[in-house]
Amino acid sequence: MAMDVIDYEIFGSEMQFVEVELDPGEAAIGEAGVMMYMQDGIQMDTVFGDGSQQTSGFMGKLLGAGKRLLTGESLFTTVFHNESSGKRRVAFAAPYPGKIVPVQLTDIGGTLICQKDSFLCAAKGVSLGIAFQKKIGTGLFGGEGFIMQKLDGDGMAFIHAGGTLHERTLAPGETLRVDTGCVVAFQPSVDFDIQFVGKIKSAVFGGEGLFFATLSGPGKIWLQSLPLSRLANRIVMSAPATGGRSADQSSLLGAGALGGILGSSDD
Repeated sequence: MAMDVIDYEIFGSEMQFVEVELDPGEAAIGEAGVMMYMQDGIQMDTVFGDGSQQTSGFMGKLLGAGKRLLTGESLFTTVFHNESSGKRRVAFAAPYPGKIVPVQLTDIGGTLICQKDSFLCAAKGVSLGIAFQKKIGTGLFGGEGFIMQKLDGDGMAFIHAGGTLHERTLAPGETLRVDTGCVVAFQPSVDFDIQFVGKIKSAVFGGEGLFFATLSGPGKIWLQSLPLSRLANRIVMSAPATGGRSADQSSLLGAGALGGILGSSDD
């Protein structure tokens, strides 16, 4: 399917959003729940799968939806069509603090492998598929599971990285060991594997987990400094309702400490 060529602009620093400009007849696909706003003249349709199989009949649509289901995403994708006679804009917002990464698929060989929740939006025609990890160890201990998402086509795609983005090109044979949750995306030419930390003491008491992700070149990789899972764990650990301590309890004489003493008098 021919890709739509779209113009875009990214706004913000920590909580970013991308504004996509659509010519008459052009369309963009977005992950469910990421639309921020759209101008008059843009129509929003919910379709089975990723919208790239809409001319291939029922089985094509079912296959596209099934791929998304395997990666843990919704069966449906939202397509935004410009039905007006002039240019119109639609914006997609990042789901948590970080950076939006624009990737022109033709510049990296037409395919990008990414973690299943990093896709934000793309030009209509980009196919959202699945990438199975070939090695069982990677699938069982890779942090992102046995299945990752694969973006195919020659259009523009946008992915999201939590915290600070680090983009790097690995030379042939160059290997980088990374926390499994910090891997955002990589080219198919990059070998993705899992490596045990090596020492039981480090694995049990180091706080970094039992396994590293190893990325071996050649190819480009994208890393994030703040995986969503790490952010969520910190929030849960700090929530008083789950046994965590609120910020004002850090002082012995803080209001939180006094409130805790008074609140425990009924016990």
